[in-house]
Amino acid sequence: MEFLTNLYDTTGLKILFDDPVKLGKTLVMYVIIGLLFYLAIVKKFEPLLLLPIAFGMLLANLPGADLYHMELFIHPDGSALDIQQVIEQGSLIDFLYLGVKLGIYPSLIFLGVGAMTDFSALIANPKSLLMGAGAQLGVFVAFGGAILLGFDAHAAGSIGIIGGADGPTAILVTKTLAPHLLGAIAIAAYSYMALIPIIQPPFMKLLTTKKERSIIMTTLRPVSKKEKIIFPIVVAVVVTLIVPAAAPLIGFLMLGNLLNVCGVCDRLSKTAQNELMNIVTIFLGISVGATASAENFLAFDTVKIILLGLAAFCVSTCGGLLTGKIMCVLTKGKINPLIGSAGVSAVPMAARVSQMVGQKENPSNFLLMHAMGPNVAGVIGSAVAAGVFLSYFA
Repeated sequence: MEFLTNLYDTTGLKILFDDPVKLGKTLVMYVIIGLLFYLAIVKKFEPLLLLPIAFGMLLANLPGADLYHMELFIHPDGSALDIQQVIEQGSLIDFLYLGVKLGIYPSLIFLGVGAMTDFSALIANPKSLLMGAGAQLGVFVAFGGAILLGFDAHAAGSIGIIGGADGPTAILVTKTLAPHLLGAIAIAAYSYMALIPIIQPPFMKLLTTKKERSIIMTTLRPVSKKEKIIFPIVVAVVVTLIVPAAAPLIGFLMLGNLLNVCGVCDRLSKTAQNELMNIVTIFLGISVGATASAENFLAFDTVKIILLGLAAFCVSTCGGLLTGKIMCVLTKGKINPLIGSAGVSAVPMAARVSQMVGQKENPSNFLLMHAMGPNVAGVIGSAVAAGVFLSYFA
């Protein structure tokens, strides 16, 4: 019996059952984790990220595992990160989390996104930038809403960036401005990205007429290889000069695209798209999920973040659509306003939703390539918005 008692004292069960409050919170977290597993595996909502995030949450909420220690990264006195302390006292996920804390993973994700994304639609139709810009409206609306609900400017900036529908961008801003909210903001951002096919169509139908949704756009002009090579270099230089804080995201996004289009770096491009992207996605998901322990996730602020994130996403969708409607009027019906909804980033899912809704109204309508213009512009726009917040508040 003494052996069994001593064995029990070393288990996580003792930690769990000795504290009824902790037990209750942990059980609630297990329900949330189970829901995320269900969405990722059964519903296939962003499974490549939701699954690692959910498993990271599970590891963080297993009593006694001690794989992640938030106190190593967030100091009450505001002191800087002590990497030597992390090396000496940290566990496995602490080491993985350094890639988040130092801003490595989000930039590497953007490298892969750039390598996988075709910028031709944006180059052929530069006016798409306006729809990408209009779709950032929710970022700043949610920022103001967060301030009104009592969040400080740092937390409000992190919450607002959810409206850009770009997970890596939200993570990069939050790890700098409000790291204690990282779990809630990352889960909200990726959940809403996964729910784009459900959230966006009602707004698309509400804000456009059947005639507008049926507009068939003319084929985009061919884009030369020289244009494809020059574009990422120019964008990286111009955006960084205007918003230097956006350089880690914009720089790596454009580098990835340049690797893809230059024609002499196929091996590097394929590595960025596949092996590197997959490895970083696993590390990023587990690290972010591990920040969502019961103690900091089960708070009223989390509910407010989820609601503000949803509002940001909806307003951004509407901002893109309304910009599309204005451009439709100015071009005398040559632009289908549905493609404006793709300005929320979330490449390429948002563009596919524009295509899906457009084809329901007119089966001969093919909007996918046209929607990729605002879609790519949205990625750039969300990175610029992130740079603005980091410049003012970091």
